[in-house]
Amino acid sequence: MHTIRVVATTLAACAALLAGCQSVQTTGAGAVGIERTQRMSSMVSEADMRRQAETAYREVLATQRQKGALNVDQALNSRVRAITSRLIPASAAFRPEAAQWKWEVNVIRSDQINAWCMPGGKIAVYSGLITKLGLSDDEIAAVVGHEIAHALREHARERASEQLGAQMVISGASILLGAGQAGADLGGVFYKAFFGLPNSRLHETEADRIGVEIAARAGYDPRAAITLWQKMARGSGGSGPEFLSTHPSAESRLKDLEVYSARVMPLYEKARRR
Repeated sequence: MHTIRVVATTLAACAALLAGCQSVQTTGAGAVGIERTQRMSSMVSEADMRRQAETAYREVLATQRQKGALNVDQALNSRVRAITSRLIPASAAFRPEAAQWKWEVNVIRSDQINAWCMPGGKIAVYSGLITKLGLSDDEIAAVVGHEIAHALREHARERASEQLGAQMVISGASILLGAGQAGADLGGVFYKAFFGLPNSRLHETEADRIGVEIAARAGYDPRAAITLWQKMARGSGGSGPEFLSTHPSAESRLKDLEVYSARVMPLYEKARRR
């Protein structure tokens, strides 16, 4: 009977969490066909995510400026900004209002092979990504388009909604079962392995597909995404098992990119003729 009460209570908690979520479609499907409906918690608003992103971005810029690492290489900075300035209008194919976001692009001098785009269009590209991997303009467009896609799809908000719900359910069930912190920790590991990581891989795949379309619409060769991730895989020494990774395996990622870069080639050819 105790187990039945626990299960019933946990299910009730899940139902309450679902009731507090909204089904949304943050972007249009595009030529690549991104049609998955997303679940967003009413406790994690888009406006809140953007405010937090703005604060975090300013802190990152201030720190890098103090270190003398912000936009040091003017030629590289101009190159990245010129590429991004073509990608931003192309993102309207998925989310028209994104053209009104207060986009910012900054290059951070660092050996890190990294780039990101926060909610609302706050972008940072690390110089090591370009210089260590020897990226072409098409490959830079691929990686920045990928990061823009995460912002368009509000993946950060979706993950925050998901994690908030998971924490509430896990904590409640742990208390009811009398498992204490050890039970909560075990629940967290279970959730991460079987729910959290696969969703993160799904986000990466969506960003890959949207990214190649954005690049193609901006007149950058979408096939560059394939060579980009080949270089990324070599630069990171390869990838671990897909099952325990937040990113798709290099093999599955490249196969998917081959399919979707071919799908958007007509958009690239049309953009080149303009």
